[in-house]
Amino acid sequence: MEMKITVSCPTPNRCTLLILVLFSFAASPLHASLSFNFYASSCPTAELIVSNMVRSASSSDPTIPGKLLRLLFHDCFVEGCDASVLLQGNGTERSDPANTSLGGFSVIDSAKSVLEIFCPKTVSCADIVALAARDAVVTVKSLILIFIFLCHICLQMQSSVEGLNIVVVFEQAGGPAFEMPTGRRDGRISNAANVRSNIVDTSFTMIEMIRLFNSKGLSLDDLVTLSGAHTIGVAHCNAFSDRFQMDSKGNLTLIDTSLDKAYAKELMKKCPSGSSASKTVNNDPETSFAFDNQYYINLLGHKGLFQSDSVLVEDERTSARVEAFANDQETFFRSWRDSFLKLTTIGVKTDDEGEIRQSCSFAN
Repeated sequence: MEMKITVSCPTPNRCTLLILVLFSFAASPLHASLSFNFYASSCPTAELIVSNMVRSASSSDPTIPGKLLRLLFHDCFVEGCDASVLLQGNGTERSDPANTSLGGFSVIDSAKSVLEIFCPKTVSCADIVALAARDAVVTVKSLILIFIFLCHICLQMQSSVEGLNIVVVFEQAGGPAFEMPTGRRDGRISNAANVRSNIVDTSFTMIEMIRLFNSKGLSLDDLVTLSGAHTIGVAHCNAFSDRFQMDSKGNLTLIDTSLDKAYAKELMKKCPSGSSASKTVNNDPETSFAFDNQYYINLLGHKGLFQSDSVLVEDERTSARVEAFANDQETFFRSWRDSFLKLTTIGVKTDDEGEIRQSCSFAN
């Protein structure tokens, strides 16, 4: 059967991007009811509203992008990308101890509140979570550079026209921006018992991670690529405490020889014995608020924060890909786009399989 695809694009560059995205799904077709510009008629400003909410929240809290990415992972790996992680109540995914440190909920709720005003009962919470995570990657670096730019304006008093040009150039230098299909519906089931067996633990071995990713339809390449999410965000000290042990005097000593000794000392200084459970450190010690390929450079320098990070460079099945991403950021960005799109189609619910919640925290 012959299939025709018509692509209408405002600019040649955008057209090229759309065609690449379409072909990236050739081996793994989209769910029948997901489509690009799904809300073009029903809520044409939906994606803009979500993007603005992410940008606004991130400008006041630079940890928001990392939180939104983590929220998406924990949503999609359990029950699929259906916003089940947002549901509140006893026994829900959100109540499980593995999810109590999740953040970014207020951004999703704020976007949903605005969308319900302009487009009531139209945009799903599942789509908001996916769109917010996608936009968080682009937002990370541009916000920092816009701040630098504003400081430059204060010092140099440059014209508004020059200023506008500088901002545009720097926004293009952030994480990869791309079109994403929407049309997900919200799930009605959220069970805490499903959480632990479906999310990556920071102490996982390569075999354990491969098994879990394969169960979600994700490849070894997707595993290496999506681990790059650790180029932003923060982690609680207890998430990597298994790499140290306490001596008789109550001091921490390094037991994981795969970790760079100087980096290990820095971590022990930031997370000494008896640290508060709320104490955090940056996932990426070099460029913690920029979405870039520094994570992979860190891995080559044996500065992966988690054991599940370090195994990527130690295992011959993944080490070459780590090195490729460390050497070429654009290669990582292209792979990120493809793997992210696969991630956001895991177990999606469409049509009568789900609903459009009026509140992201409660089923209708």
